[in-house]
Amino acid sequence: MLGQLVLQGGGPFMSNDELDARVLQGMNGYVAVLPTAEAFENPAELIATSVLWAQRMEVETKLCAVYTRADAREDRFARIIRDAAALYVVGDSPIHLRTTLQETVVYEAIEQQLESGIVVAVAGSAAALCDPMVDPRGGAFTLGLGLVESIAVITESETWSHDRLQRCLQLANTTVVQLPTGSALLCSGGKWNVDGPAIIHGALPN
Repeated sequence: MLGQLVLQGGGPFMSNDELDARVLQGMNGYVAVLPTAEAFENPAELIATSVLWAQRMEVETKLCAVYTRADAREDRFARIIRDAAALYVVGDSPIHLRTTLQETVVYEAIEQQLESGIVVAVAGSAAALCDPMVDPRGGAFTLGLGLVESIAVITESETWSHDRLQRCLQLANTTVVQLPTGSALLCSGGKWNVDGPAIIHGALPN
């Protein structure tokens, strides 16, 4: 992993402006926006929010409108990601993101982007990039996409009850990071760090 990976707790294009500005500083190119995990909610609203965010960040964005496995098999969408300077993976359904992208050219493009570029994933999308992945339906663990291995993230952890959080931690056999909105887990050059009020349970693989 030679590029930069940022897993944000929540609030895509709203709650992380200061960190986003730091991550994108000096970037040369556009930001690809991948809202796959919002397919069953309101992707149009999230996309509109990204447009306002881009104005604040003074960056260009390009929509990568992948919502189905058929979309994820199209090279034209993979090319948008490969040619971007940074990628934002957003949306709240990690299970849909995983099942849509597994073993597709779009997921291969995400892996390629991370070789030298920037990948930012927020909330449920951040959880899905990890293996194991926290299942939002109950807090147990399931298979994730595996862009990050041996780390699981609990995103928007401020919304979890104490009992649910404790059940999740008791089931864990790997490092777990609580990521409330406004916090992030970052990896650059193979080195992991946290930003904001994240809580690490276990050891990060530095």
